[in-house]
Amino acid sequence: MDILPIRRALLSVADKTGLVDFARFLADRGIELLATGGTARLLAEAGIAVTEAGKLTGYGEFLDGRVKTLHPAVHAGLLARRDRAAHLADLEGRGIAPIDLLVVDLYPFEETRASGAGFEACIEQIDIGGPAMIRAAAKNHAFVTVLVDPADYPEVRRAIAERGGTELAFRRRLARKAFTRTAAYDAAIAAWLAAETGDFLPERLAIAGIRESVLRYGENPHQRGALYAGAEARPGVVGARQFQGKALSYNNILDADAAFELVAEFAEPALVIVKHNTPCGVAEGGDPADLWRRALACDPVSAYGGIVAVNRPLEADLARELAKLFLEVVIAPEVRPEAAAVLAGRKNLRLLETGGLPDPRGTAPVLRSVAGGFLAQERDSGRLDPAALRQVTSRAPTEAEMRDLLFAWKVAKHVRSNAIVLARGRATVGIGAGQTSRLDAVEIAVRKAERGRGARPCVVASDAFFPFPDGLVAAIRAGATAAIQPGGSLRDAEVIRVAEEAGIAMLFTGLRHFRH
Repeated sequence: MDILPIRRALLSVADKTGLVDFARFLADRGIELLATGGTARLLAEAGIAVTEAGKLTGYGEFLDGRVKTLHPAVHAGLLARRDRAAHLADLEGRGIAPIDLLVVDLYPFEETRASGAGFEACIEQIDIGGPAMIRAAAKNHAFVTVLVDPADYPEVRRAIAERGGTELAFRRRLARKAFTRTAAYDAAIAAWLAAETGDFLPERLAIAGIRESVLRYGENPHQRGALYAGAEARPGVVGARQFQGKALSYNNILDADAAFELVAEFAEPALVIVKHNTPCGVAEGGDPADLWRRALACDPVSAYGGIVAVNRPLEADLARELAKLFLEVVIAPEVRPEAAAVLAGRKNLRLLETGGLPDPRGTAPVLRSVAGGFLAQERDSGRLDPAALRQVTSRAPTEAEMRDLLFAWKVAKHVRSNAIVLARGRATVGIGAGQTSRLDAVEIAVRKAERGRGARPCVVASDAFFPFPDGLVAAIRAGATAAIQPGGSLRDAEVIRVAEEAGIAMLFTGLRHFRH
């Protein structure tokens, strides 16, 4: 069967967008309408002939509305195959008529959870009858058209108006969309219960996303790509308001996410510059324009065409400074109207407002794909407790060095391994990232520093232990007066001896921050 005429429709929706016009269109074409509760009342008030579903089942709603459509009169009407005489005979013998069109959405569980509602309120927004009907209709899409999204109303109207019904290929697409919706709904509920129980790595991990946009291409022009919103309501590039500029690219999204997650680590005002998913300048403390100058000085060459993130509202003074350099994206929790006006002249700049800052701790697992599957882990929320630091040299850091060490350690957490961060005055002066040798990472950080503000004096942070003294020696030669690292190497004693002989202070964190 290809073109399927629609004679009878069941409507039950929480989102009433466009419903009255769509239902009136159906009724005007002689299609019998059935509806539940609030949907039936809305249509009746609009003067549209409708039969309440309770009359179909012989039961009104009960158990506070938990039971409305869980009845053979509904499910047999959806599941019966029109090409099997036995099915049609079963319907006729029980006085049940087929249902050709199902228009159903689901209780707003995701929105209720995102609002911060309590456990009981979320439980009551878990739909049972809706998913059951959707799955029944989608399974039987050879004979039933299933609609779960008001955005599809116009295409169904056109199909009925032009062809008298829907084509099989279209019904199959709608069935795919319907099963995707119920799967995503169940995944959201499972993720919520995982958070409630603290079970972030369950034996079966349900993942679902809502497509926010189809990208122009993926990482490279020959790859397709799209952006999906996940179950975790987390301020960031997903869901941000874009003021201007062309659509975000795949790489823009990755870089903006990296920048915003790093800037959220800081309690004081901070600014981050990211290029190719790696920080190339970070500064904390001070007025916005000063933050920009200090961060930019770390690596002004790499900053060109980069991403800037701030953890305070974007003001006009900073916007004027940012407008002097070509940037791809600026992302902030809030954008003042004056700042937006300043940057409006930079037509190719994407300006994003997130409405808040992400919690560095997070709740949802962090995922990464591998061939044949994916890895899941907790977010690296290891915030360092200064009281837990272990001083391993006779000299303790000065107050200024300690501030810089803690700053550099936060930055190192977001730098690709092997990671080395040189800092002074709570601003990076050199960053070495993503190297196969820790010594190479130090040497790159030193070269960056020598091109910018200079390394001397500075502190050095290493995301993992120094396996040999050579990396620390290179940092000391460049001007490092204090170091912070996890410790734990078989050669810790040699590394400590080098620090002692140089008269620098060194702290062990006991905490590693690999970022592969």
